[in-house]
Amino acid sequence: MKVLVISDDTWHPAEVIELGLRPLNDCFDMTYIRTAKDILTPKLLREFDVVMVCKGNCINIGNHEPWFEEGVTEVMPWDFQRYVEEGGGFVALHAGNCFWKGDAMTELTGNCFVGHPPRCPVSLHFESSPLTRGAEDFTERDEHYQIEVTAKDAKVFATSSSETGGSQIAGYTRELGMGRAAVYTPGHTLAMLSHPSTQAILKNLLRWAGKVS
Repeated sequence: MKVLVISDDTWHPAEVIELGLRPLNDCFDMTYIRTAKDILTPKLLREFDVVMVCKGNCINIGNHEPWFEEGVTEVMPWDFQRYVEEGGGFVALHAGNCFWKGDAMTELTGNCFVGHPPRCPVSLHFESSPLTRGAEDFTERDEHYQIEVTAKDAKVFATSSSETGGSQIAGYTRELGMGRAAVYTPGHTLAMLSHPSTQAILKNLLRWAGKVS
């Protein structure tokens, strides 16, 4: 199964994502890109079974200008949504969920970013589901994302909590047309990404989104 990983923004360097996802390279055919604005085209997008977005709306860590610019960016948010509706898989990991209310990408992710407290211990709780097979509840230091879930079809499989961030939805799935989309909000630190439970969740989400049993 071919997976495209898009990362690198002002606050989320690609190095963390690429190191954190390294164990998945043995399970999937992973391709990593950073400056998606100048690389990704609709044709290239459709060469992949699943796209994982791990960045917000800037070009890369060295260029803070917007990633999405109509008339310039070849693949806009609605092109990602069309890709999913036509049968593609999509996973928004951590910074892939930091789009603000009114940003077009929130139509696909099904949530709007609210904020997060200073980095702190974040506790993850997983519902019993094929998506959480191999994962156990755990606590690790991370950015505790607070999101407003706008998707009425969201099927929640994970929640998170912290002393400063309260209780939040941390993971859910939705089906759009012929495709599947998933959200998982933890993953700012390498320790969080490398945790065995996170690895199990990500592996399950990629297989689910790519319709691989």
